Order: sequence, then structure tokens, then C-alpha cells
Amino acid sequence: MMTMLAVIIPFAAATSASAQTTRYYRTRTTVTRTYQRPSFYHRHRNLINMGVGTGAGLLLGSLIGGRRGAGIGALAGLAGSALYSYKIKPKRTYYYYR
Repeated sequence: MMTMLAVIIPFAAATSASAQTTRYYRTRTTVTRTYQRPSFYHRHRNLINMGVGTGAGLLLGSLIGGRRGAGIGALAGLAGSALYSYKIKPKRTYYYYR
């Protein structure tokens, strides 16, 4: 539980308080649109989720079945988290038109 909190707290603290992600700069003839870079978690969401799932499976498998159980648990955790990341809840790209 403490490990989970140690991993989650830096991601929660790294979020920006600014809700605006698009900024417009106006000159006499042009309007320039710049976008804020997505957070580390949003850029690497699938890898982070699969790493956490693999670690959880490894931990549970080693507690239940020793060294061999750790390998089986890691594979099961990786498979479950990959299924979650890619099939059940895939990344969505949102397009905003103005």
C-alpha cells in the first residue's frame, strides 16, 4: 500500500493548475495557436499501466507460489494490464474544433 502511494503521489502533484491548454497569440495579420505538452502519465499511460500490473502480479505470485509463482504471476499481470490498456480502455484522442 505504501509503495502504491509512493508511486501515485508524484503523478498527482505534477498536474498543472492551469485548465487552459490552448493559447492564442495575435499579431496584426496572423493568429498563432500553441498547445501545452501532455503530462508524463498521458504520454506513457500504456507502459505505466502495464508496469504496475506486472509488478502487482509478480508480488502476488511470489507470495503465493515462490519463484515459479512469481514468473507466472508476472505474466498474468502483464496480460491483464495489456488487455485493460489496449482493449478495455484504450487511449482516446480528443480533437477540439473552434
